[in-house]
Amino acid sequence: MARRREVIGVMWYDGGWGWGGWFVMTAIMILFWALLIAGVVALVHYFTRGQHSHRSGRPLASPPGQGSHRAEDVLAERFARGEIDDDEYKRRLTLLREHR
Repeated sequence: MARRREVIGVMWYDGGWGWGGWFVMTAIMILFWALLIAGVVALVHYFTRGQHSHRSGRPLASPPGQGSHRAEDVLAERFARGEIDDDEYKRRLTLLREHR
């Protein structure tokens, strides 16, 4: 009878780390899934970022008749930021309007 108890006891003992092993395995599993999800999110962000920058950026070609207006807007922005003075702004604006 004593031998049978020993065999049953050995069957339940798995030779692992006990409760510490469960905590380590749980932490590793959570880390694995977190890294996997973060990787998928990073890949989606990487592949969709290029598409958004093309759509949200300035148009490559403006419709006919609006090119000079866009140039005037850029000139006005530079004047507002103080990159060019009043004389330079007027001179360039005159040149832009002459070449319409």
